[in-house]
Amino acid sequence: MSSPSQFKIFANLAIVYLVWGSTFLGVRYAIEVLPPLLASAIRFLIGGAILFVLTLLRGYSLPSFRQWRSAAWVGFLLSGIGNCAVAYALKFMPTGLVALLVATLPVWMVVLDYLFFAKQKPTIVTIFGLAVGLIGMYILLNPAANLKNQEVVLWPAFLVFVGSICWAWGSIQSPYLAMPPQMQATAVQMLAGGTFALIVSTIVEPNGMAAIAQMNTQTYWAMAYLIVIGSFVGYSAYVWLINNAPPSLTATYAYVNPVVAMLLGWLFLNETLSARTLVASAVILGGVILITIGRKKTLRVRSQNHTS
Repeated sequence: MSSPSQFKIFANLAIVYLVWGSTFLGVRYAIEVLPPLLASAIRFLIGGAILFVLTLLRGYSLPSFRQWRSAAWVGFLLSGIGNCAVAYALKFMPTGLVALLVATLPVWMVVLDYLFFAKQKPTIVTIFGLAVGLIGMYILLNPAANLKNQEVVLWPAFLVFVGSICWAWGSIQSPYLAMPPQMQATAVQMLAGGTFALIVSTIVEPNGMAAIAQMNTQTYWAMAYLIVIGSFVGYSAYVWLINNAPPSLTATYAYVNPVVAMLLGWLFLNETLSARTLVASAVILGGVILITIGRKKTLRVRSQNHTS
């Protein structure tokens, strides 16, 4: 099987950069009326059902039980826990700030890959990047400050970290699992994530269904954008990348998305960030870039050891 072209890799990467950076704004508009978990459930169940039917119309056979199980597991981690945590946090924090917390994804990928998958020690550059990132997170979260003076609400930030850890685990594990074809895998993952979101929503959002009747034009447009562009286009591009591109390259979206989200939040929601938050953002993104560079070196060494 031939390797994918550089153009296809970077085209999909550009889609993830721009589309996922904009979905933070889309979710914020949607949850002005809908509870966040219900909005996630509607987004992924409708999107996943439509996409799965399209795969059958295109002649795909039904996945095997093993493929169903693998795709559902990854969907539970990614679109389930990962996206639901982000949607919930957006009720309490600016879009750019939530996107910045999601930017810690490469940290979790490095740690999980070392502990459970590759078992190869990170490079000095990676360790330095981790240290820089931790300093940035300390500046951002400001745990020593009085609760009234903290810009970041800590418990939603903790949920984002949990979601990022689950997302990292699913992303690293996905290539090792027996999956359906890419388009069908995306559909099953969305259905699994949407089912999880719906179950949790019925428990913690008792008035969620009543909110559906309150949906306005802005809510419909936001949900349509999240389903068609965010899920079909963006999620499909990401699934393709984690199975065809180096993980270190795929992970770079984590430090581009916050820039896109901050810019859109400023343009459309009049969100502003303090000087301390902007400094913390620069430090965190610098750490993430160092981690990505160090991870590339680790993968290069691993490849050389494998071929020697």
